[in-house]
Amino acid sequence: MKERLQSKFNFPPKVIILFTVFLDVLGIGLIVPVLPYYIQSFNVPDIVVTLLFAVFSIFAFFSAPILGMISDRKGRRPVLIASLVSTALGWIIFAFSKSIWGLFLGRIIDGAAAGNISTAQNYLIDISKDRKERAQNLGSIGAVFGIAFIVGPLIGGVLSHISMRLPFILVGMLAVVNTILAYLFLPETNHHRNTNKISVNPFTPIIKALRDKNLLPFYLAWLLFGIAIHQDQSIFALYMSKTFSWAVVAVGFIVTMIGVVVSFNQAFMIRKVWLKYFKESLLMVWMFLPFALGYLVMSIPNKFSFIFGIIIVAFCHSTMRVVINSQIIGFSEKEKQGEMMGVLSSLISLSMIIGPLAGGALYEIKSNLPFISSAVVLIIAFVIVYRKYKKIAPVEHVNVEPLEAL
Repeated sequence: MKERLQSKFNFPPKVIILFTVFLDVLGIGLIVPVLPYYIQSFNVPDIVVTLLFAVFSIFAFFSAPILGMISDRKGRRPVLIASLVSTALGWIIFAFSKSIWGLFLGRIIDGAAAGNISTAQNYLIDISKDRKERAQNLGSIGAVFGIAFIVGPLIGGVLSHISMRLPFILVGMLAVVNTILAYLFLPETNHHRNTNKISVNPFTPIIKALRDKNLLPFYLAWLLFGIAIHQDQSIFALYMSKTFSWAVVAVGFIVTMIGVVVSFNQAFMIRKVWLKYFKESLLMVWMFLPFALGYLVMSIPNKFSFIFGIIIVAFCHSTMRVVINSQIIGFSEKEKQGEMMGVLSSLISLSMIIGPLAGGALYEIKSNLPFISSAVVLIIAFVIVYRKYKKIAPVEHVNVEPLEAL
């Protein structure tokens, strides 16, 4: 059966990966505008919203580096399939739970094998021929991310009017479909297996990576980058509801707008402007400043300022996610690429623990404080990277072919 389907539908690996990412992110886009309102129906404080974000991230923090090491040694395909199964099961439990503890259980199961996006990134890096193609492939994930965020919130907003549970049921079903497609059509791309013993200690690869003094400032910047975006992400819908009295449909439209900006930036601007006229290393340093400015503009309690700030943040966020990943990955050896992506994923998971908890606490003090705090965090990241910038040459080596200046 599997062989017949594979012979009938011969999809290139990149198409399968991008479709996998699309389905995964579509699920995220479906629930972003709905989740805070759904949780409030359980009559719990607003802080529980941020705790649900955090509990997923705690388990993802421990699982990500281990999954990365396994993908280096056993292959990308089995890790991705296991991660998709975890996502499907987690969201189905979440959707049908009748207690707040069931919601936490669903997020824990999803976080315990959270590796969908990082493994997809490893796939595309595996098939990249050089640094430029690597950045463009990572940008393709961002473009698909944006498209899914255009479609997802609209569907989520509509379905929530039928039932608040329906978006989460659909997310679970999409994850099941995603798992089946990956199992049937996704080939293995990791042909440079690492034969070293797998450590079950999730801190081992993180500690080893953080001992690299050349890259340490950029790891710290990546962590601060994550804290900044996740501080406001967890209170995003709550802030719009409280400050502007926007309902779930309006929030869905705003998230859709973010998807449009991200998709345009990833599909066009990164290739035609950012990577064409600027070096990755320069973008990695100087884009922290407009990024911080965007959050400061968002902190102004005015609808038009808020939307303008969102647009700035969306451009900077989607560009820097690609550039920082591409620069750091350029230092990794081919057979340790998954481990490196696991470290980056683990650091972003750590930021998803710190960010929501800090954002929720600041939101309780004053609703716009998370945006101001995000700006401050990004300025700190800029200072760290700038001080180290001239001591590190732009990444042009290790597992990629040298290219001419971008």
